[in-house]
Amino acid sequence: MAVKNEFNGVKFSDVPINPGVEFHFILSFAIDYTADGSSSIDGHFNVFWDIDNLSPAQVAAIKHNKKTNAVKSLSQIIREYNLDGIDIDYEHFSADPDTFAECIGRLVTTLKNQGVISFASIAPFDDDQVQMHYRALWNKYGNILDYVNFQFYAYDSSTTVSQFLSYFEKQSSNYPGGKLLASFSTDSSSGGLSPAKGFFSACRTLKKQGKLPGIFVWSADDSMKYGFRYERTSQLLLASSPS
Repeated sequence: MAVKNEFNGVKFSDVPINPGVEFHFILSFAIDYTADGSSSIDGHFNVFWDIDNLSPAQVAAIKHNKKTNAVKSLSQIIREYNLDGIDIDYEHFSADPDTFAECIGRLVTTLKNQGVISFASIAPFDDDQVQMHYRALWNKYGNILDYVNFQFYAYDSSTTVSQFLSYFEKQSSNYPGGKLLASFSTDSSSGGLSPAKGFFSACRTLKKQGKLPGIFVWSADDSMKYGFRYERTSQLLLASSPS
């Protein structure tokens, strides 16, 4: 979208923006001419757009608006439900990794600074695009992210204990310094290392090595049919002393 120098009083807020598309304003024009446009001034550029309605403050405001909407709506939900944190679980991306990292990083930073949340986690899995985006986020904002809720159940259902431990080591190196959670699924359609095939054996090994800050289970809806026995086992393992 180009905002041209016709001085008709057009404001950023006048332009409809579909939230489902990537949208850019182009301010036109900045040119290397005198203020009245009469002659060139050898590379010294001047603004030739409506600075009353398209001022630096208004540029900042329109760029800030989307993050403000996210902060406002999430804060309302978090406070209404008395929640403690958020889990970032984007799995499909239209933005590049740097943009994703900056937007999510600023959002989490703002929510923490305002005391809305006390922790935040991310939920990547082993896919090139997913990892590219989350690692960009981690590299820039890892200091404000408390847990890496890695979806180990996205690996193949034939995963063995030794493979799981290898995957865990690999993801620890991908998110250095992070509290990496082991995870499994009670959903029969998911993969990874299941409790029946040695998940808790792998977790005991990680616990002995001092590498197990927590366990994530997907999901309560599916666990209900098992009477939540795997959740109970997970908690007993985490509460026990390493042996």
